[in-house]
Formats: sequence, C-alpha cells, structure tokens
Amino acid sequence: MKLTFLGHAVVLIEGIDSKYNVIIDPFITGNPAFPEGFELPKIDYVLVTHGHGDHLGDTLSICQKHGSTVISNFELCNFLQLKGCKVHPMHVGGVYYFEFGKVKLTPAIHGSGIHDGDKVLYGGNPCGFLIKAEGKTIYHAGDTGLTKEMELLKDVDVAFLPIGGNFVMDADDAVEAVKMIKPKMVVPIHYNTWDIIKADVEHFKSEVEKLGVECKVLKPGESIVL
Repeated sequence: MKLTFLGHAVVLIEGIDSKYNVIIDPFITGNPAFPEGFELPKIDYVLVTHGHGDHLGDTLSICQKHGSTVISNFELCNFLQLKGCKVHPMHVGGVYYFEFGKVKLTPAIHGSGIHDGDKVLYGGNPCGFLIKAEGKTIYHAGDTGLTKEMELLKDVDVAFLPIGGNFVMDADDAVEAVKMIKPKMVVPIHYNTWDIIKADVEHFKSEVEKLGVECKVLKPGESIVL
C-alpha cells in the first residue's frame, strides 16, 4: 500500500489489497503544489473532508472519468449525487466497512460551504477520515483546528496533519495534536501552498521528533509505503 502526497491536502492511497485506489481531497486543477506531469491511476473511491474548493477540487471530473464512489458527509454527497456522482453518505462518528477497509468520519473544526456558480451552498459538517486497511490505520485530519477529540484516536500508523495556520492548526497546535494522537508517523499537509498558510516545516519536524514520533516531510509527488 503506497501513500503519495500530491500537494496541499491531497493524499493518494494506491494498491490496497493490490486492487483498490483511494484519493483524499483531490484538489488538482488550480493547485500550485500539485506535481507537474503526475497522472492519477484509476480511482475507485474519492474521500472528501469538506466542500471548500481546495478540497472538493476535481471530485466531479474524477468520478466522471473513473466511475468512482464518493465518501463524505450526507449533505455534500447529496450535492454530488445531483451532479451525477456515485456516493456513499456518512456523518461524523459513523463507521462503514467498504471493500477496501474500514472508514470512520472524525470531527473537524472548520466550515464546509460549497461554491456552486455564484451561490454558496450548505456543505454539512466537515470531517477527517480514519481509515483501516491491510492492518494499518491512516488518519487524515482534514481542515481543522486543534480538538480534544483527537485524544480518542488510537493506534494510528500515519497521521496527515495540517500545519499552515490561519484556516487550520498552526505548527505549534499540530505538535499538541501529535501529543494526543501518539501516531507512529506524522506527515504535515496544508502548508506553503500560498503565503497565507506558510509554515516552518523543519521546526515542526524537529518538535515532533522530540516526542519520539517519526515525522516524514514529503514533497509533492513523494510517497511512503506501509
């Protein structure tokens, strides 16, 4: 199972059970951090944490091309279903066993408005994802501030945590999140895409490793294998 960071908050999980590919928050078009020339494989599932354009991203075009199924909150799934997507609606705290593994929606403190033309539609509750597949647990926090619910997360192998501040946790709060989650590995996301979310990733890495937790700083296009 290969996990590839594709800039901003985009994470591609390939080869689950040697057959399923999953992408989280597929912001590709217009993403200045997306690696040039990178081609997505066939995508079976698209997981969307919330309705903002830099996370909903290319969900519709991916679904149209690959026949992918979207996993997200109920309201966002309803919106995407009306656009022609196959969907599996859930809500925060909900758990479902998919063919590729177990998915739980976790709390995220953020917004989720969907821009549809000149309208902003209600996008339901934002969320993170806790994914269990091939005996490993992956946590993608989505866009969130620091939240005490993170203390409830257990046995996380890899945690993808935002560190860019302004809209999400900054690096210092993300270190506090690491203290609560106690993952085996942390990968920072949602930083340096634009000036407003600049972060000192090396400082973050240093502070995380003081806790005895591995911090893997991935450039867009780089991968880890579980």
